[in-house]
Amino acid sequence: MSKKSTDISLKQLKPLFHKAVRLTSRYAAILFFLLVASVYGFVLLRINILVSAQPSQSDIDAQTTTTAVPRVDPKVAEQLQNLQDNSVNVQTLFNDARNNPFQ
Repeated sequence: MSKKSTDISLKQLKPLFHKAVRLTSRYAAILFFLLVASVYGFVLLRINILVSAQPSQSDIDAQTTTTAVPRVDPKVAEQLQNLQDNSVNVQTLFNDARNNPFQ
């Protein structure tokens, strides 16, 4: 048995490379379409996975503890109430909106 040469040189690979380029250039449009379709499919799959992910209970607890409850100064609320009560135009606007909000 004779040993085959394991020496790989660029001269030996050049014809194989040209043959591969000719074969792939024939199907370049199809290969490009398959590449774009697979990337698009992967992105859609990742979006679907991320949208349907449910937060853990520890994440919910962390968000609720950091959320501050808004406070309204009672003096400011009383002043706004007085302004609403004193304005006739505002009272008629509120009454009209309560009766029929679509007019």
